[in-house]
Parts: sequence; structure tokens; C-alpha cells
Amino acid sequence: MATTSFLRNRFWVLRHGKSIPNEKGLIVSSLENGTRTEYQLALEGVNQARLAGESFLKELKENNIPLENVRICYSPFSRTTDTAKVVASVLNIPFEGSHCKVMEDLRERYFGPSFELMSHDKYAEIWALDEADPFMRPEAGESVDDVASRLATAMATMESEFQGCSILVVSHGDPLQILQTMLNAAKQHTSSCDDLASRIQAVKVTSTLSQHRKYALLTGELRAVI
Repeated sequence: MATTSFLRNRFWVLRHGKSIPNEKGLIVSSLENGTRTEYQLALEGVNQARLAGESFLKELKENNIPLENVRICYSPFSRTTDTAKVVASVLNIPFEGSHCKVMEDLRERYFGPSFELMSHDKYAEIWALDEADPFMRPEAGESVDDVASRLATAMATMESEFQGCSILVVSHGDPLQILQTMLNAAKQHTSSCDDLASRIQAVKVTSTLSQHRKYALLTGELRAVI
């Protein structure tokens, strides 16, 4: 798997394992709530994270990628931090230090106070809004475009700090759907500008962002992106 010309690194994404909010059917999307220990991984989620780590390790070996070239970048939420720790343990790389980096821009999409701690059933309302207009915010929450903007910042940070690395991005359902949407569109975009920022800006349009649900991930699902 060769790095794509406009990127300095290879990227995989991993949605956190099943969490206590997943089990309870709750939306936990604010940074304040998401970092609480009562919303960490459920036991099944720990097992999913372990299996994802084993799958990632297998892919690294198949591609002859040394562990010293691996970086794990993760959301500060407890469920993503737990997942990243489990994967680092499986890979036998230190969680504290240069291999693993917490990034606030990878946090969960904030759906706003009218959705926070409400039933998962309300996701359907948000995604219907996204499909109609990905620039429209749920009340006091983040639009698809808002999330895309901070993920573009996260990508720029990773690309500036690392070179020739295999980066595992551990985040959440909506952010990872949106990230995949942007990167796949950017990969296909033909332009005289070959840098990442220009490509992402060019594909941040309604027809692209409104389709992010096509890239949905299950809890604990690992996927090579680009």
C-alpha cells in the first residue's frame, strides 16, 4: 500500500469499541460528559478493541511496516482513550510517549443540548438533517461541515508532525464517517493544487458531505482509509 501522493503518511481509522453509552442507548457527545469514566468502554468493547488491535498488527506485518513507524492518534473521550490503550497494548508500544497522541479535534461530534444524554433513536433526526443540508447545525450543536473543518485541522497536524508513518485514528462514528468522506473525495479530486488543505477545501460541498453515512463503521471496526 503506497502512500497517496498528497499525503506524507498512511491512515487507518478505528471506531471505539462498544461503550457503556452504546449499551444504554444514550447519546454522549459533549466533551464534559464524554471524558467521564462512567461512559468508558463496556466489557464487550474492550474485547472488540483487542480484536481490532490484532487485526491492525496483522495488516502491519503483511505490509512490512515496523512498529516504530506506527502512531496512534485518538479522541480524549474515555471510550476512545480506552480503545487506544488496548490497541497500544496489543502492539506492545508505549501508550505514554511519542507513539500515541491525544487530539481534541478527533473528539465526538457534539449534537447539542437537545440530543445530549437522549436516546440513540434520535440519531435518525440528525442524519436526515445532514442529508438535507450538511451545513445546518442541530441547535447549539455541530454541523457536518463544522466537524469536517476540525478534522481537516487534525489531518494537517498529523501530516506536519509525522512523515512516513502508519497512523491509526481512533475516534467516533460521525467524525470517522466524515473523515472518510473527505479523504476519499480528496483522493479523487483533480486539481492543480496537490496539497491536502486545498483538496479538502475543494470537496467540502453539499453533494459530498451529505453522503457521510455511506462510510458508517461498527463499534470496534478497523478500516484502511488512504
